[in-house]
Amino acid sequence: MTETPQNPQQTAAERELTRRRVVVAGGATAAAAGLAAGLGANAFAGDSTAARPLPKDSVNPSGTPEACYLLTTETTEGPYYIDADKLRRDVTEDEEGIPLTLRLKVIDAETCRPVRNAAVDIWHCSALGIYSGYEDMGNGGGGGTPPTDAPTDAPTGPPPTGGPGGPGGHQEPTDDERYLRGTWRTDRHGFVTFRTVFPGWYRGRCVHIHVKVHVDGTWTDAGYEGGHTCHTGQLFFDEESVLASAEVEPYSTNTATRTTLDEDTIYPDNGAEGGLLHLKYDKRRIARGVHAHLTMGVAPEEMHDSTE
Repeated sequence: MTETPQNPQQTAAERELTRRRVVVAGGATAAAAGLAAGLGANAFAGDSTAARPLPKDSVNPSGTPEACYLLTTETTEGPYYIDADKLRRDVTEDEEGIPLTLRLKVIDAETCRPVRNAAVDIWHCSALGIYSGYEDMGNGGGGGTPPTDAPTDAPTGPPPTGGPGGPGGHQEPTDDERYLRGTWRTDRHGFVTFRTVFPGWYRGRCVHIHVKVHVDGTWTDAGYEGGHTCHTGQLFFDEESVLASAEVEPYSTNTATRTTLDEDTIYPDNGAEGGLLHLKYDKRRIARGVHAHLTMGVAPEEMHDSTE
């Protein structure tokens, strides 16, 4: 899948677009929102990268109060989004892979209050790098071998045209499959939990999950209607977890050339602020499952369909 890399020669308008940011912080940093102490700083590996609340009296150069959490840029939707037509928390559909429990908390970036009844979409590729609805697109080309050590090669560069990392712009689905896609509502505390599998990789992108947050709509028997999208982003996995997953079937059979987190042109390279998930798993037995957690602060009144 292709998401447009940031261009160092951006126009002023483009820089303004990338300035729009959404809060992401993890675990214990949500104390201002009244999180239970059970989600403490040691609950998930990598919490040292979490964004921390700013002092309540903090102000920016213009003299107006800062948001209660650090901010990060939004990321592109990519070409393979399918509008919410699967209302469910378990998106696995018998897909093989390492069990992944993904717990997200959505808060208002200005008030730190939970955003309840928001519709949260997630979608990602399979262990072999295939997106449901676009199986004809393949996984960006084969070649290479699964990672067995920390990669040292130069960035893989853009994938070939036609693969999941191909040119930007929405693509129409090629089939009726919808595995590893789903939408569910946040509860009164702003939490939503999905059950899925650890994503695989395909040529041109690091391992990631896409996410959207919709607000001000109405939940009906048919789904979520109306409202607007206040956040479009991506969630990322650290290299240690990806290398561990590569030792487990079916990931070990994925021969697509892999792009590392550092090589990826979409990851903002700023830890949890940029969507890097906090992970908890047995490092000797990752096949037993992974728990991932992140707090996302959004500006509910703003519209962020995509940055492409």
